[in-house]
Amino acid sequence: MARTPMTHVALPLSDSAADQRRRWLTSAAVFVFAALTLVVPSGYSLGPAILLLAGCSLAVRRPRLALDTADWRLMLALVTYTAVVVAGALWHGQGMSTLDRPLRLWLALPALLWVMAYPPRLGGVWAGLALGAMGAGGFALWQRGQGVARADGYMHAIQFGNISLLLGVFCLAGAGWAWQQPHRRAWLWLLGLGAAGGLLASLLSGSRGGWVGLPLVLWVLYRAYGKGFSPKARLLALMMVAALALAAYSLPQTGVKHRVAQAVDDIALYVSGEKVTTSVGSRFEMWQGATHLALEKPLMGWGERDYSAGMADMVERGIVHPSIKQFDHAHNQFLDTLAKQGIPGLAALLLLFGLPLRLFSRHLKDPDLTVRSLAAAGALLCVAHIDFGLTQAGFNHNSGVMIYAFWLVIWWGILYRYRRAQRCAATAASPARSPRP
Repeated sequence: MARTPMTHVALPLSDSAADQRRRWLTSAAVFVFAALTLVVPSGYSLGPAILLLAGCSLAVRRPRLALDTADWRLMLALVTYTAVVVAGALWHGQGMSTLDRPLRLWLALPALLWVMAYPPRLGGVWAGLALGAMGAGGFALWQRGQGVARADGYMHAIQFGNISLLLGVFCLAGAGWAWQQPHRRAWLWLLGLGAAGGLLASLLSGSRGGWVGLPLVLWVLYRAYGKGFSPKARLLALMMVAALALAAYSLPQTGVKHRVAQAVDDIALYVSGEKVTTSVGSRFEMWQGATHLALEKPLMGWGERDYSAGMADMVERGIVHPSIKQFDHAHNQFLDTLAKQGIPGLAALLLLFGLPLRLFSRHLKDPDLTVRSLAAAGALLCVAHIDFGLTQAGFNHNSGVMIYAFWLVIWWGILYRYRRAQRCAATAASPARSPRP
């Protein structure tokens, strides 16, 4: 990366021993969240639980936070989606059990305020992500060695593969921060190994949906860092990406070639009408059924409880194949939300992904590489979930909601402190106004 002039300002943090202890607690919670997400059962819940409990203590201890419009907008996205889902559940007479997952987005709000007040040390964040991604890769290798067809960790194979990929691309986003560190080479190697581990776990899981979004991932990374490289370095990076993709496709141990060929065959069988009950064919049927349900009740949708009944009716009417009656969601986050929660639900979901993406993307060209790395990580979180949502309803899983909600507030909470530091530096540098006569 070329050495370009850049600014770097220190975080405006209190030096009191109590605040240092609180920052240590935040660092430990985020490290645990990153490192243990995929390698222990329900590992994605441990760190968020600590942040939530810590955030609730702010009801007593109230640090001064100078929130601006962007901060309120991000919180609005979280509140709006949950409010729409809760309102829909009440409309359809559903029990509170259906609200467990969406309410976790509200639970992320106290964690957001805690991270804003006492941000973690970035070394712990990136180290945790690298270890978590490498752990996922090693775990996936071990499972495949035990004869498992698709590595799945302690969750569904698709969720395992998608989250592994996300941890890996987070490591790539951290390159900008690592470039400014005294031990630059060691950090770049660690994050590079983390990226490789996350990608390997995704490949061994056979979760094809996540691979489709890799061009979008590269686009975000290019937006953040591309202009800092010479044309020769960009060409070399492109050649390396192409070589890695070719190796992943060619090596039989990864299973990529088999999974791609299987997808092509599934599409051909579905189009010809010869076989519908393949992996891809079943998705097509679910998408068709969810579309029909959405057209019948576009305003409020069918709700969680009546979705299955509506899909069974589609089967009886011969619109979709009977094999899809076993699924309680459409394997597409957007169609599933539209069918169950109607147009308001889909609008809230698009706001939940789109608004944070826009807010993070504003900082992808920041002269401070640390700010740029945080913005890239936040943008990649949104882009990856938009991609994952095309073939999987991740919010129907606890892991999907927890990963999105809590990484969203972690990245934004840390970025808030750097944005505040920049505002303080700009205010200090501006000439004082002369008093009016």
